[in-house]
Formats: sequence, C-alpha cells, structure tokens
Amino acid sequence: MYSRWKPYVPVAARRQKAAHKAAKLAKKGHALSPVSASRGAIAKSFWGKSWCENLERYSDFSNRLPRGRTYLRNGSVIDLKIGEGEATAQVMGSSLYRTKVQISAVAGTHWQSIARDCARSIDTLVELLQGELSASVMERITRPGSGLFPSPKEISFSCSCPDSAAMCKHIAATLYGIGARLDAEPQLLFGLRRVDAKELIARAGEGDALPQTSPRAGRILDSSKLADVFGIDLPAADPKSARKPAAKPAIKRKRHSSPSAG
Repeated sequence: MYSRWKPYVPVAARRQKAAHKAAKLAKKGHALSPVSASRGAIAKSFWGKSWCENLERYSDFSNRLPRGRTYLRNGSVIDLKIGEGEATAQVMGSSLYRTKVQISAVAGTHWQSIARDCARSIDTLVELLQGELSASVMERITRPGSGLFPSPKEISFSCSCPDSAAMCKHIAATLYGIGARLDAEPQLLFGLRRVDAKELIARAGEGDALPQTSPRAGRILDSSKLADVFGIDLPAADPKSARKPAAKPAIKRKRHSSPSAG
C-alpha cells in the first residue's frame, strides 16, 4: 500500500548524509560555513538566545520551528552565510536545498529611538557585543515591536524544496542557524538590520541614561533570572544599598524573687 510519508531516517544517518554532502562540495572547491551539529541549547549568548526567543514569540512560525531546531542540531545546515539584510544557506534534507532569508532594514526613526534610549547606558562597543548590558538596556533592545529584532512582517524567505508551507523546516533551520552564529559574531545582527552598532557609542553624550529602576512586575525577568537565561554578566548590586539584616531583639530574662525567710 502506497504511503505519502517518507520512511524515518535515524539521526545518525542524517548527520552522516549531511557530512558526506559537505565533504563532496568542499572537495569541489566550495567554501562552506556550516553550523556545527550540537545538543542542548542552540545559542548560549545574550544575542543568540535573544534572537531565538524572538522567533519563538511569533505564532506565525510555531508549527515549523521544532523541525527546524532538529535539522540544525543534526548538522543539516552545511552552509550559512550572513550579509547585509540577508542570510543564505544550504540545508540537507531528502536532497540539498538552498534557502534565502531577507530581513528588512530598521526604519531610520526606529533606530534613532533605540540609539537615543540606549546611548548613555552603553559605555563601550565591546560591552555591547559581549552582551554585558544592564537589564534596562536588554529590555529596550529586545522589546517586541520596537526593539532591534525583526517581526514576521519584516522577514521574507524562499527555499528550493517542494514544501508548499509558508515556512518549511529548512527555512526554520536557517533562522535558528542565525541565532547560533550570533553567539560568535553578534555584530552580524546589526548588518542584518543595516544599522551601525557604533552609533550607540558615538551618541554616548546625548540624552539621559535609561532608568535603572526595576521594570514593572511581569514585564521582563528579574536580574537574577536574566543572568541564567541569557548567560550574561549583570552589574553587581551596590553593597551600600543592600538592606541590612534586622537586628535580633534582645532577650529579656525574667528575674525570680528570692524566697522570703520563714
């Protein structure tokens, strides 16, 4: 009996197939930039994790993202190149497919708003790229809709596979591959959005620093959880502002009157 479902291919076989294809292309002189197969978290840095969490925030992508994660972890993205406003990849599936993801440039007013809000709160470009940012800067940069990460309407894509779905698993693997690549090269995000990260530093003398007060409850994670989730260094609290433990109340001993002489 004919089945439209293709037979299951074990993970090890998929990895071997992807590695074999990559080796053949390399032998022919193709310069490949693969995303290495891995287990566990796809991204470990502030920028990489923030990119992946932004993808997972959108219901438009939810059906295909899990398969994309699997493909990426299997080493199926044998080539990923990220440039100005776009990323191209070669993803090994039942055949080798080519994908293209295009990201809209950040609108000028939008970028100026981010730069104005963050400029005085970021001291150096190294601090920015390493993700060693205060909670207020992180909240501003990753803010849905008005931060630096693209919304679904700002992402367009194509794939050479026959899948008729709006987003195929090869595109999803490419999008996750961008997150993995941002771990090592966070500056690529600014290129994708066609803005200059140095502007945030150049405008350091303008405006006021973002307030360091805690955000409203439920808006973002507290600082202790941010460090765990994003894997970044957060500024240590000022020891002078730490609350001193309350002094223990003095214990009063009850005096016993000496018995009267009989």
